Amino acid sequence: MENPLYVSIFLFLCILIQSSAHGQSLRPESFGRRSPAAETNKISQETRTRFLLFRGETDKGCQIRLNLSDTLQQCGFNSSLPLVMIVHGWLESVQFSPSHVHLIGYSLGAHVSGFAGSYMSRKHKIGRITGLDAAGPLFEKASLSDRLSPDDANFVDAIHTFTWEHMGLSVGIKQPIAHYDFYPNGGSYQPGCHFLELYKHFAKHGLNAITQTVKCAHERSVHLFIDSLLHADMQSTAYLCRDMDSFSQGLCLSCKKGRCNTLGYHTRQEWQSKKSKSLFLVTRAQSPFKVYHYQFKIRFINQTENPVEPTFTVSFLGTRGERQKIPITLSKGITSNETYSFLITLDVDIGELIMIKFKWENSMVWSNVWNTVQTIIPWRRESLHSGLALKSIRVKVGETQQRMTFCSENMNDLVLHPAREKTFVRCEANSETLKRKIR
Repeated sequence: MENPLYVSIFLFLCILIQSSAHGQSLRPESFGRRSPAAETNKISQETRTRFLLFRGETDKGCQIRLNLSDTLQQCGFNSSLPLVMIVHGWLESVQFSPSHVHLIGYSLGAHVSGFAGSYMSRKHKIGRITGLDAAGPLFEKASLSDRLSPDDANFVDAIHTFTWEHMGLSVGIKQPIAHYDFYPNGGSYQPGCHFLELYKHFAKHGLNAITQTVKCAHERSVHLFIDSLLHADMQSTAYLCRDMDSFSQGLCLSCKKGRCNTLGYHTRQEWQSKKSKSLFLVTRAQSPFKVYHYQFKIRFINQTENPVEPTFTVSFLGTRGERQKIPITLSKGITSNETYSFLITLDVDIGELIMIKFKWENSMVWSNVWNTVQTIIPWRRESLHSGLALKSIRVKVGETQQRMTFCSENMNDLVLHPAREKTFVRCEANSETLKRKIR
């Protein structure tokens, strides 16, 4: 199968918005719909729009001129191939079904694409619109007719990457605006783009570091979409969830009844109503952005009278590789016999999970106190088991939907001790099948 990056025709409609030159202010109505007569009159007076047709990755672009349909043939337009229109505009000079058109708009361009789709839907609806971190100022909480909405095309998807609010405003729109709204890393900001990374940007961009830091999260939506084209075998999966807090607990890794979808160009275009679905996922800080999501459910038994607030590390062994010492911090202390759920992500595919090593990483001070107390006090045998006990770990893999249960390798000793590592294997791991996979 051919790569869509080469198969698709990319029609870039580059519009230079120079409001001050035309004496216009950026009021909300400046971005609204205009009558066809008004648009035709404006184009006849003057246009600064350039229509460039790109047919391949190395193509420098061929300009299509307004009202000169023969330039389509000169530029090699092929109506049998899919058409992707990236930001602003529309073309009606050839016989081409709007249902085959995919508009992709970034920032303000996302809403412009919505306006184009809304205008066209009076006759024939556009096939798909993708909004890449659609602009927030002036559009947040706006009516459906004044922003990108699910009504603007047969299928609308949106990627939100910079919805962090300051003084009530955010660069990217936060509210759902599509059939499927994707919120990578919660959508507020992106890994590698935090202001704590500003010093790195100063080293790379100098005085433009602050601008680059702001652009980093906003433009991440574009890079995520491109990544879905460049890495067809590493598609990122997102999951339907109420918010990022719930997702971080690993509570939303279900793909039943359309609860998950693929981020980017290959998003499955399926929907049952106009109601938006908000999907969440975690990504890496650079391409390829895909990670693998795991939900962990652990039932601790606190055999002490006091709450325990430990920090753990987890190591994994799979059929294709391993990952060492991933830190885990529980959101609250362990006070009684409770089940804790949390999300762990891996940036590589380690295959089928076979073994988990769990370590209580408390400070050496606490570990020394624990060992000293057990040495000098004549405990009874039963008291040696006071502390935290952990019998099993339940795991669900988001990408494969596989569920597994891991049991302590030594079922005669279920107690976790500070600074000691405990090994857990599949509860059926005594079977010869899993032992062969390890080899």
